[in-house]
Amino acid sequence: MSLAARSPIVATVDLTVLLHNLTHVQSRLTPPCEIIAVVKADAYGHGAIPVARALCTAGVQRLCVATVDEGLALRQAGLTAPILVLGATLPDQLDGFAEGRLTPVLHDTDSLRRMTDWAVQHRVRVAVHVKLDTGMGRLGFKPHQMDALARNPVWRSSLNWEGLMAHLADADGGNPAFTQQQIAAFRHAVDTVAAHGLKVPLLHMANSAGILRFPASHGTAVRPGIMLYGYHTLPPRVPAPALKPVLSLAVPVIHIHELHKGESTSYNRTFIAKRRTKIAVLPIGYADGYSRSFSNKASVLIGGSRAPVVGRVCMDMTMVDVTRIPQAVAGTDAVIIGRQGADAITADDLAAWQKTISYEVLCGLGPRVRRVYKEN
Repeated sequence: MSLAARSPIVATVDLTVLLHNLTHVQSRLTPPCEIIAVVKADAYGHGAIPVARALCTAGVQRLCVATVDEGLALRQAGLTAPILVLGATLPDQLDGFAEGRLTPVLHDTDSLRRMTDWAVQHRVRVAVHVKLDTGMGRLGFKPHQMDALARNPVWRSSLNWEGLMAHLADADGGNPAFTQQQIAAFRHAVDTVAAHGLKVPLLHMANSAGILRFPASHGTAVRPGIMLYGYHTLPPRVPAPALKPVLSLAVPVIHIHELHKGESTSYNRTFIAKRRTKIAVLPIGYADGYSRSFSNKASVLIGGSRAPVVGRVCMDMTMVDVTRIPQAVAGTDAVIIGRQGADAITADDLAAWQKTISYEVLCGLGPRVRRVYKEN
């Protein structure tokens, strides 16, 4: 007897739309600028392995993740493209880099020393990228350290300086001045390294917003993330690119009941019916990434109409008001993210209700959400 069951929460990931967004990245670049596709955080909730396969099949030559474990998972799935690990290079992870043929990012003198010692011990030369902190204020060598770093003899023995990278802190902000300062600092660092006779082939600092707004940040490679998945965080005055959301999310109505005036639904009685009200129960809650902050605030699409969330969002269930949607019955699809009829709800809409950004909405989709992949 089979014990297999399927989650009623279905995220449909359209890989054809993913490739549509990829073409918009490519259209902004001047060859031979390379794309290092960001597939960290399970490809922003879309599924790193299928997304990475689709991107590599479409010609993307490099990937980047946040952790060694994310890189190893891609290797175990058969991905052979170079994989850059953006996070800190920790002492207990050095063997994992070698096992997965992963490229580390060195961000300070300690990580440089550890990687050098490991390379000497194993009698190998390790390709690395160096992170420069031009203003993000997280990880990275400071600009004033670049001269001494370039003089270090390890670049002619144990380590191969494959990439120099930085990260834009305010490329989607209203004032471009800080981003321009970061670009200038990065260029100065590139010149400093080159003055010591070092040839670093991959120079990259542009994220999605940098790709779209600051061509001067492109370098010899770029790191698109959120725009691959169909979203951006550009200011309203900046023309929006023709991106399309890759992911849609739907659940079936599992129960319909009526509340009489004065009756309530969910915890703490935050919704009390002011009239006879038809309630639909949906099998999704904050354990799945549908935030409790959506309580009495968000909407879903049922029968092409918006059904407001009423009462507290629970761990596993959410209630919506379908009084004005007569076709709503048990089994009817409720669209959480996506289009139904003439209306659509996007991750940006959920982000606005939650007072956050689309990144958090997409990355927050939990493991109980079943991903289904669609492609031509």
